[in-house]
Amino acid sequence: MSSLKKDLGLWQGMGLLATSLLGTGIFVVPAAAASLAGGASLWAWVLLIVLVLPIAFTFARLGRRYPHAGGAPHLIGKAFGAGAERYSAFLFLAVLPVGLPAALTIAAGFWHALFELGELTLWAIQLLTLLGVLLLGLRGARSSGNLQLLIALAIVGLTLLIALKGEIGWRDAAQPLPTAAEWPAMATALAVMFWCFVGLEAFAHMGEEFKNPGRDYPLALLGGVLLAGLIYGIHSLVVLKYGLYGDEATNATAIPTLLALLFGPTAKWLVAILGYLSCFASINIYLQGFARLIWSMAREGKLPASLATLSTRGAPVRALCLVLGICVASITLILWWRLPLDTLIRYANGNFVLVYLLCMAAGWRLLAGGGKWLAGLSALLCAAVMVALAAEGIYALLLTLGYGLFALWRRRCRQRQGAAEGGSCSVIE
Repeated sequence: MSSLKKDLGLWQGMGLLATSLLGTGIFVVPAAAASLAGGASLWAWVLLIVLVLPIAFTFARLGRRYPHAGGAPHLIGKAFGAGAERYSAFLFLAVLPVGLPAALTIAAGFWHALFELGELTLWAIQLLTLLGVLLLGLRGARSSGNLQLLIALAIVGLTLLIALKGEIGWRDAAQPLPTAAEWPAMATALAVMFWCFVGLEAFAHMGEEFKNPGRDYPLALLGGVLLAGLIYGIHSLVVLKYGLYGDEATNATAIPTLLALLFGPTAKWLVAILGYLSCFASINIYLQGFARLIWSMAREGKLPASLATLSTRGAPVRALCLVLGICVASITLILWWRLPLDTLIRYANGNFVLVYLLCMAAGWRLLAGGGKWLAGLSALLCAAVMVALAAEGIYALLLTLGYGLFALWRRRCRQRQGAAEGGSCSVIE
């Protein structure tokens, strides 16, 4: 049976995860959090890391014990059966039409900040970005890991330059403990900041491609989380020190304004290049993760076998082409209909939290000892976030309802086929 090439090492894996977690958030979220909670946002970052680490540890334990290209849906299916695996895979893939086009639009927007570009030109940049993902994906996971490690190092270098030039010291980090009156604002900020660490479930698909998954996968996952958290923290310190936060427009331009202030107006080119590369890295790992999920399900007979084809370098070429085809159709329709991408991506976030919740529940079933209780704690944390989402979880709930109706129709169709051959729903068997 064909299998993915095992050529990821610790540093490539850490680069893949760190860049996917940073994504576009590094340029917006620190300022947005500061505008919501002020100096208390620094404590919110510490609290967020403390909340995310149990989830990361659970993913690390599951990935070390069950390395598989199916990622989170495979783990959920292993714990709760094939029906749960199909449902979670559906939730995961349903992010494609709404979440990835928004990320592509943000990536193209970095060039829009440098040049006056029309809608068709921005659409063409998005297509070229997808072409880059395809070319990189055909070379295998190691090439993606090496590129994203370089991007991660560039972001780390930029962060160090900002910290040194901005003269950040321990006094800037020495914020007083938040008062009781500041906790509600911190909670609001946490709801925004949580999305900086959406990406763990996409990284779960890469576990099968590590040379030594038992050792390197959990270290890469935890190292990537801590590296991303450190970078977010430093950017937040600088944003607070220079007061570069406030309304939505100020928050969106905080880092470019900061670099122009510290290094001169030509620094906007650096922001555009690094911003685009950071977005590309996040888009790349998600699309590669989606492709591996489809390939894994096809390999196990849950999707057409033709989607299990691998390239000569061991990349899931047909599955990746299918994913990219969906993205092309989505960005084209969104451009045509002028859909509100910011709203759509917020709704898509509910899918991620629900997949996290199901995966942590799977950890409760699959792990033993301390890992079991850690997964239980993580499941409670995810449930609390899901409740806090409120209206933003509607997309996931509507998808769940639609999937449930489809599953009911399929079951009845099978029952009819049991009584008479040639039923009309045989195509979904």
